[in-house]
Amino acid sequence: MKLYGYWRSSAAYRVRIALNLKQLNAEQVSIHLVKNGGEQHSEMFSQLNPHHLVPALIDEDEQGEFTLTQSMAIVEYLEEQYPQHPILPTNLKERAIVRAMSQSIACEIHPLDNLRVLQFLVKEMGVDEEAKMKWYHHWIHLGFKALEVQLADTAGQFCFGDSPTMADICLIPQVYNAYRFNVDMTHYPNIVRIWLQCNQLPAFANAAPEAQDDAS
Repeated sequence: MKLYGYWRSSAAYRVRIALNLKQLNAEQVSIHLVKNGGEQHSEMFSQLNPHHLVPALIDEDEQGEFTLTQSMAIVEYLEEQYPQHPILPTNLKERAIVRAMSQSIACEIHPLDNLRVLQFLVKEMGVDEEAKMKWYHHWIHLGFKALEVQLADTAGQFCFGDSPTMADICLIPQVYNAYRFNVDMTHYPNIVRIWLQCNQLPAFANAAPEAQDDAS
């Protein structure tokens, strides 16, 4: 198994956490999203993912190697193909709740604050640093306010009960980014508590951006 990613990519961060929780080994291949105009645009990587996004996961079955893209699809694949150490509840309704929490982060918050969106705001729209940060903080707060309310009903030690799930896999990279961009987290005690709880686990700590070989 091989994972193409970037140390600061939130989406690659999710997959690293999932691999660690499931105790799966994958060779890590760095695709630097900034150097050389962005290595995700190289001919080699474009053949793996024409969308020019990380992560990309290579696995194999009886038909040989194949490539998967999109972090949520990869995480779902890992859950189904390697069901040991599950990251979704067994109950159908609860699985749907965890998926919804996960997608509220991965599909509603993250895309609006992703690197290529921020780069477009600055390079193409002429947005200055203050306006860029206002944009970033707006979408984080909008998503985290709703999630904080939901966690009051679902959380135990983690986002859903007392075992880490796909929701935690999505939340932790987003909180990492919130701190990186100086978002005021004082209004989100449940989110902060879960952030601290998750990062006590090696599966999360070892997946953190600064723990990666390509961190710079």
